[in-house]
Amino acid sequence: MNTVNSVAIIGAGNMGSGIAQKSAQEQFDVQMVDREKQWVDRGEKIISDFLEEAIQRRIFKPEKVEEIKNRITGVVGTENVAPDTDLVIEAVFEDFEIKKNVFNILDQVCDEKTILASNTSSLSVNELAKATGRPEKFVGLHFFYHPAKNRLIEIIPAETTSQESLAAVEQYCKTMGKVVIICKDRPGFVVNRFFVPWLNEACHLVDEGVASIAQIDAVAEKAFNIGMGPFALMNLTGPSIALHATNYLAEQLNCTRYYGAECLKNTIANSGMWDIDQNIECDDETSKIIRERLLGQVFAVSAQIVEEEICSIEDVDRGAKVGLRWAEGPFEIANRIGIEEAKNMATEYAKLAKFDLPLWINEKEGMFNFNYIDTRLEGEIATIVINRPEAMNALNEKVVEQLGEVLDELNSNGEISTIVIEGAGKAFIAGADVKYFVDKIREDSIKDIYDFTSYGHEVLNKLENSSKTTIALTTGLALGGGLELALSCDYRIGTRRSQFRFPETSIGIFPGLGGTQRTPRICGIEASRYAVLAGNFLDSNVASALGIITHLTDPGKINQIVISLSKEGKPENKYPSKPKNEDHPVSIFAKEFYSNENMDEIMSGNIPENFNGDQKLASRQIKSLGYTAPIALRIADDLLNQAVETGEDLDAGLEKELSNLDAIFQSKDALEGLSALIEGRRPTYTNS
Repeated sequence: MNTVNSVAIIGAGNMGSGIAQKSAQEQFDVQMVDREKQWVDRGEKIISDFLEEAIQRRIFKPEKVEEIKNRITGVVGTENVAPDTDLVIEAVFEDFEIKKNVFNILDQVCDEKTILASNTSSLSVNELAKATGRPEKFVGLHFFYHPAKNRLIEIIPAETTSQESLAAVEQYCKTMGKVVIICKDRPGFVVNRFFVPWLNEACHLVDEGVASIAQIDAVAEKAFNIGMGPFALMNLTGPSIALHATNYLAEQLNCTRYYGAECLKNTIANSGMWDIDQNIECDDETSKIIRERLLGQVFAVSAQIVEEEICSIEDVDRGAKVGLRWAEGPFEIANRIGIEEAKNMATEYAKLAKFDLPLWINEKEGMFNFNYIDTRLEGEIATIVINRPEAMNALNEKVVEQLGEVLDELNSNGEISTIVIEGAGKAFIAGADVKYFVDKIREDSIKDIYDFTSYGHEVLNKLENSSKTTIALTTGLALGGGLELALSCDYRIGTRRSQFRFPETSIGIFPGLGGTQRTPRICGIEASRYAVLAGNFLDSNVASALGIITHLTDPGKINQIVISLSKEGKPENKYPSKPKNEDHPVSIFAKEFYSNENMDEIMSGNIPENFNGDQKLASRQIKSLGYTAPIALRIADDLLNQAVETGEDLDAGLEKELSNLDAIFQSKDALEGLSALIEGRRPTYTNS
């Protein structure tokens, strides 16, 4: 597979500069291209202003910002794009002929290997592909505003797009931490297909005199549990964009209901912005009409998207939650309000829009069930994708259950030699679902927590004891239970974006899915104390030194390493019980500071008198330990010691971990720590 290391963005406006900035942030070499120097300069200023704000908000340090800006080269003229660029993304005005002219130039300038992409929100990718001289190396990419912040991206392969080109572009998107939806080339793709008519339907309600702009926004915010209603959103992105998009959908889908409402056209002709007053109160009947109309539109169109096999119900919901920042997706909302009521709303809107509601939704009975585990097979290699990026792939009951079922299938498949696990979006797995624990504690249902965790052990043991070679692609954030799942695999591949942490002791509990047992068996007791007790963040270099990462590589080389490990097979010694690099500064510090003879003083909150190493780092350790729950810290320390005592008998160690669950979750500190995390406050522990 060709990998993407260098990109060029054609168009230095808000979208183009945003794509350039995000690409540079993720260490791609970037050319930002426009017709004239003044537009290139403007794009560079947009990026500078954005990054300056990031400095003020302490997101980036000044030296980091300089690194980002130095990766971006301004280029005047599409004809001056570097011929050996791996990927060129067009981000010019949404006009077919303009885009076609850009691609004609690029086709002449760029090498054969160069992949071309269009950041289109609506135009036919198949038609654009035909307009290039390399239809097999063309793909649609729909970034969402702002590209440096919004994690969603729709990838739209043309019918002619090669699998190699698609894989390279998908890897580029994943490296940027994007949540990827691969969808069919249909008008509006996924999100805009239901979102744009939703905006226009709000305008129709104004034209019909149902309610005021402010009233419609207020009802929509409540019905969809969103922060901004349709009119406020249009003011943010521009009503003219909404008009252009909805008219396009009307033409392409032959749906007259989608043509821009009169008030939308008039607003653009007059001031260009909606005048939203403060009078949001309306009677129950009016509120009901607004709610049912807007919900019905979303339900009906979402059903069409699934009927046309553009994407799955999960991806529709994912698009709404990640791309639009809705609290729930359309099908989750349907479950909440009731399927029959949702169907009735969809039916009424379908009548209004004069299209037939898909048969499958009419026949739907019972709630929608969502699948969070995707599997793909390539020869002897099976890849499992935990696909819950809107929750950073957190492990809840459904995810763990589905993962267990998939592992059973793959472990029994004689044609599979290797199982790879990865997470969708920027995270591998961000631990367990904390709210579940809080709810169960408050319900006095500690047994449910035990059963959930015990089954989690069973699932992880399906990896631990698998005859297949197991690989975790820990290329993003891996916290708590996610890190524990990765440690149950034979190998863990990381990149510069990899970050790891055991946060449990700081939130009132201890790692309960093998973290206290596998960690010391991998990197030794001292390094495991550094990781587990103090909950230190481990970047990719530190994690590699400790052995948490077995293979640290560039994103473009991941597939190569997977294939190599698949051929190599299972490791000779999965549990060396010492850091991979004992000479790394963190390895040295951990061995000296967290030695057995120092632990009594450390657990008492003191820097050991005989410690002569890095005093500043030692002080930070004591400070971090001071933020932990005393009960959780004590149990975690005991369990790490028991890992040493049980030695090669991993099962015995895991059983000891499970046996302490009741004690920790019945403590007041567990409820306090977990609740504080949800509420965004610092916990106050009472050692009880």
